[in-house]
Amino acid sequence: MKLRFEDRIQAGRLLGQALHKYAKRPDVTILALPRGGVPVGFEVAQAINAPLDIMLVRKLGTPGNEELAMGAIASGGVCVLNSDLVAAFNISQELIEAVARKEQQELERRERAYRGDHPAPAIEDRCLILVDDGLATGASMRAAVAALKQRKPASIVVAIPVAPPDTVEILKEEADEVVCLATPEPFLAVGRWYEDFSQTSDEDVKAFLARAWAMESDLNPMEQP
Repeated sequence: MKLRFEDRIQAGRLLGQALHKYAKRPDVTILALPRGGVPVGFEVAQAINAPLDIMLVRKLGTPGNEELAMGAIASGGVCVLNSDLVAAFNISQELIEAVARKEQQELERRERAYRGDHPAPAIEDRCLILVDDGLATGASMRAAVAALKQRKPASIVVAIPVAPPDTVEILKEEADEVVCLATPEPFLAVGRWYEDFSQTSDEDVKAFLARAWAMESDLNPMEQP
């Protein structure tokens, strides 16, 4: 395939094609990581006719280099750390906890902002497909996988358009399956592999979710109160 992707919409459509074996299965749920994973997840959900929801994760930025993830937190009190990076930068436990508290507040804010009164999805015994627009270190996705495992899904599939090979190998040890369209080297950054990698806003996330949830309501009118 041609690298780079045009945008997240095209990447999601291509990812949906790669996930065709999951199409129309009643036990499948797509969980997208906001914000950039939501437009990708929306297209995947459309392609395989599966419900879309979100999995909230917050990266723990390294002090002085916020884009470099020293770890991540997810709903359910899960924290995954990049122990090699923490050791290399001699980051104290107190500093990690301070960053985690701040990010926990943002995680809770986003949960309220994105979900509103829409019920959280069922997790137990479901086949979950975790979607993002790409991975670098994979810390956020690893936190998402760890959090979901606690809730006893049938299986967890990680699906991303692009990621470095070593990150994919790490996730293969933690998820049941990893579907990645491209593993270029050198990798450098996710945005390098998109023509348009403009920021996804909170309003964009809410709009994609509203469209997806409205379509699901139309398909399942008996579930409405």
